[in-house]
Amino acid sequence: MRYGDNTTFKRSCVIQKRVIHALLMRELITRYGRKNIGFLWLFVEPLLLTLLIALLWSYSKADQFSTLNIIAFMITGYPITMMWRNASNRAKGAIEANISLLYHRNVRALDTIFSRVLLEVAGATVAQIFIMIAFITLGWIEPPNDVFYMLIAWILMAFFAFGLGLIICAITYYVEAFGKIWGILSFVLFPLSGAMFFVHNLPPKAQEIALWFPMIHGTEMFRHGYFGETVITYESISFIIVSDIIFIFLGLLLVRNFSEGIEPR
Repeated sequence: MRYGDNTTFKRSCVIQKRVIHALLMRELITRYGRKNIGFLWLFVEPLLLTLLIALLWSYSKADQFSTLNIIAFMITGYPITMMWRNASNRAKGAIEANISLLYHRNVRALDTIFSRVLLEVAGATVAQIFIMIAFITLGWIEPPNDVFYMLIAWILMAFFAFGLGLIICAITYYVEAFGKIWGILSFVLFPLSGAMFFVHNLPPKAQEIALWFPMIHGTEMFRHGYFGETVITYESISFIIVSDIIFIFLGLLLVRNFSEGIEPR
């Protein structure tokens, strides 16, 4: 961001921090209001959705087809998928919702997108941590095998969510109808994200196709961290990193191009 020729790097970082904080507060109040539990819905909503789906799978007797803990299977796939899905869906409306703020010299289009993605990532993260701790305490699932590996997978998918959000926001800015189309596409991509299956259980040809989706690698990696060597996974860390770099670079380029027409000089 440009704050003037006389602004030091340290001062620029302070200003950037204040801008992001202000946008986060504005987004929280606008979306959740000040009444009832307010911003806590940011965490409660994904928590309740994850809990509901996990319980439905558990009581549908899905465990008859596998010795794997079905609740653990669901909560290691659903929240990480909803993180990038919700982040991209929220990012597409970031410019329209904050268009008036872009005429402030310190606010950039990138800031509005980043703040929205950050909220979704934070909500999904807190929900994931809370529900795992709760289920482990209740004895419904076992503790994770490798928390650090799970953390790396989560961080990589958070960067993926940011890159995807940038791209979706930029395309929606150029083609307004794409916002509606992406809502449908993201719903279709949900069952293809790896949340409902292991790649190992797919036919060989389907495995080759599935491994072209970065989010499947993220889900496989996250589950590998939880289940350890008791499951067979096909994640490629290098593939996720390369995908993140490509998505973020392309997204930043697209956002830079369209933001030149709406930001003040």
